[in-house]
Amino acid sequence: MKNGVTVAICDSHQKAEKVVKELQESGFDMKKLSIVGKDYHEEDKVIGFYNTGDRMKNWGSAGAFWGGIWGLVFGSGFFLIPGVGPVMLAGPIVASLIGGLEGAVVVGGLSALGGALFGIGIPKNSVLQYETAIKADNFLVIAHGTEEELARAKKIMSDSSASEVNVHSEETVMS
Repeated sequence: MKNGVTVAICDSHQKAEKVVKELQESGFDMKKLSIVGKDYHEEDKVIGFYNTGDRMKNWGSAGAFWGGIWGLVFGSGFFLIPGVGPVMLAGPIVASLIGGLEGAVVVGGLSALGGALFGIGIPKNSVLQYETAIKADNFLVIAHGTEEELARAKKIMSDSSASEVNVHSEETVMS
């Protein structure tokens, strides 16, 4: 059985939250969900971030969004990524990013975020598209799983408020 990811691009944290809630309500395994997004604009007044156990908290305009997401998925982080800026991540992609940073892995000129996206099975041409989406303050909701889980996630994401949804299986990465 092939594994891969389904990626939804959402143009606001409200739309990303709606996609996540619909996946949760459908019974999708929240441990197989990653979320990536810039946390704030320069004009927002972010006071700080902190970690309590396995929950990270922040204050700021998107604080309620991230607080809700961190209550649903496992693992979270805040990173300043050169060329991208301040990025919040939650879910399995955090381990991929940390692994790349610790190993100083740079995949063909990609940023650390690009390397993490590549590392979870997204082909390089799509990685560049997703990095551009993040830089433009969009959010990525990423479902990890088997072909069957990815097809189910794609339907839910497409029926929700995502502006674009793509499936990347091992087949598409290898080709």
